[in-house]
Amino acid sequence: MTAVRPATVEDAGAIGELLYAFNREYDEETLPAAAIADRLRELLAGSETIALLAGPGPDGFAVLRLRPALASPGLECYLAELYVIPARRRQGLGLALMEEVIATARAAGADHLSLDTSEDDVGARALYERMGLVNREGGPDGPISYCYERTL
Repeated sequence: MTAVRPATVEDAGAIGELLYAFNREYDEETLPAAAIADRLRELLAGSETIALLAGPGPDGFAVLRLRPALASPGLECYLAELYVIPARRRQGLGLALMEEVIATARAAGADHLSLDTSEDDVGARALYERMGLVNREGGPDGPISYCYERTL
């Protein structure tokens, strides 16, 4: 079983490095790792953002954003980021992170989970579907990105 733990403000530097690597891997514009870490320190000090770390490196992370829901008395949980370094993919890290994302969201009072991913990220989409998230496709030409949802 892969160990997943809650991140603390002290882990912001490691998460900043991972998120920077994630953005570079997918050719996304990104802030420098240190700037990402600074922002994460602010967010993790509050109650609306939770981060999880997986593996000894750490080798993967997830960032959850919580907010009051409009359609229920619970919270909505948005999975803002999920990343596993390429060398550790297909070894259960993503699955362990997703299981902990769901457990953490439920424990925080969330009753709905959503996320977005790109159409070409077939591995991530397979993981989300395996976890019971449902693709809500929109538009006649199909989406540029996918939005997955799961009732918790």
